[in-house]
Amino acid sequence: VEHIGSEFMPPLNEGDLLYMPTTDPGISITKAKELLQQTDKIIKSFPEVHHVFGKIGRAETATDPAPLSMIETTIMLKPQSEWRPGMTIEKLVQELDAAIQFPGLTNAWTMPIKTRIDMLSTGIKTPVGIKLMGPDLQVLSDLGQRIAAVVQNVPGTLSVFPDKTVGGNYLDYTIKREEAARYGLTVGDVQDVIMSAVGGMNVTHTVEGLERYPVNVRYSRELRDNITDLGRVLIPTPTGAQIPLNYVADISLHKGPPVIKSENARKTAWLYVDLRGIDVGTYVKNAKKVVEEQIDFPEGYSIVWSGQYEYMQRAQQRLRVVVPVTLLIIFLLLYFNFKNIQESLIVMLSLPFSLVGGIWFLYLLDYNFSVAVGVGFIALAGVAAETGVVMLIYLDHAYKDRLMRGKMRSMKDLYEAIIEGAVERVRPKMMTVTAIMAGLLPILWGHGTGSQVMKRIAAPMVGGMITSTILTLIVIPAIYELWKGREVKRLMKEFEENSREQEE
Repeated sequence: VEHIGSEFMPPLNEGDLLYMPTTDPGISITKAKELLQQTDKIIKSFPEVHHVFGKIGRAETATDPAPLSMIETTIMLKPQSEWRPGMTIEKLVQELDAAIQFPGLTNAWTMPIKTRIDMLSTGIKTPVGIKLMGPDLQVLSDLGQRIAAVVQNVPGTLSVFPDKTVGGNYLDYTIKREEAARYGLTVGDVQDVIMSAVGGMNVTHTVEGLERYPVNVRYSRELRDNITDLGRVLIPTPTGAQIPLNYVADISLHKGPPVIKSENARKTAWLYVDLRGIDVGTYVKNAKKVVEEQIDFPEGYSIVWSGQYEYMQRAQQRLRVVVPVTLLIIFLLLYFNFKNIQESLIVMLSLPFSLVGGIWFLYLLDYNFSVAVGVGFIALAGVAAETGVVMLIYLDHAYKDRLMRGKMRSMKDLYEAIIEGAVERVRPKMMTVTAIMAGLLPILWGHGTGSQVMKRIAAPMVGGMITSTILTLIVIPAIYELWKGREVKRLMKEFEENSREQEE
């Protein structure tokens, strides 16, 4: 068990890829567009890629808070029959990652649908995320840089990118009220010119068929592409004179937060950690240990491990409730069937035997524990109980048959009844097990979208059925003999007493 990792869900193959790199904040639109075009061109050059859709920035809606520093590129792949021989999704991602190496660009490769769900629930787009919480953004930014440097050296780290909480560039206009009043201008007059000449203003709409477009007017780019030119923007005064903007306002640049994130009423800074060749549970365990040893947190600051790890923790808490409830339901069904606790407990003993095979089979296939594997073990419990029930029914039938015929008068008779119920009825038991495994084995050879999850569900059941069948054939008859041996000894005493009374 120690050699098996843990994860929330196995990596899903959706048939396409999503490339979501991150740049430092403050990147210009021109540079962002250039990066997007260059990465799209490199990705499209791979023979497995059908076409590429790249997006940067966000739509004019509050539901898409994507900054300019986050690129989203959806990669539509060709059918696998058209791929190069031996190429897999994992190898393709490694080749793409090696081909796209730009300074200041932190790569992240994932699946489109999975990423949308992750970002809606936790906001983290990578398998592991680190959320730092505290009151001061500058301290959070410095703390994030220190943790990123430490986590980068943890085995299995592909990339780690800390959010820059104070890396945005802001252009400030400080209006000089006295100077503006000297020219007969109000603060509103100056702000109107700044808004219309620099930011742009909609002056009218044009109707093109059924479509309506706003007409926005502002200075052309060459008149507003640096601070000196911005200071030369002309402002009309009430006297008709035109004065430069720098006469009535000071223009300056300063650094600030590009976006302020909060969670539970506390400011947060996020770190995105992408993994390679390691499971989420083992990685977070190692990273937690390293961070606790090397990072000292100031008072009032805390760390939360998020992403898939957060899902995994929630799933484990639910499974701690679901698994005992499942076992209780199985026991109650057995009790309603056999009408006694002893036989129900004997059948329940077959469940640990099935767990042995399921765990070994997971280890041989190099699968990690996940929600899908948990579902497989829950299903295995029911199926393993079924094989135990079949064995116990045949043993009971052979025992009661001999008892009715008066042939249960010694331990030898009990032994022969068990041999008849266990050994001579192997064929129907094996037919039951074979039918179950025959339905599961094709899943292990399946491939395509969703097959990774189905394999994790089927694997514990296949491995568990093998050991459950072998150990059930050996252990349950032995336990049955110990249990029924007391009853046979009591019958032997009664038979001897009856014989003595008849002789007297």
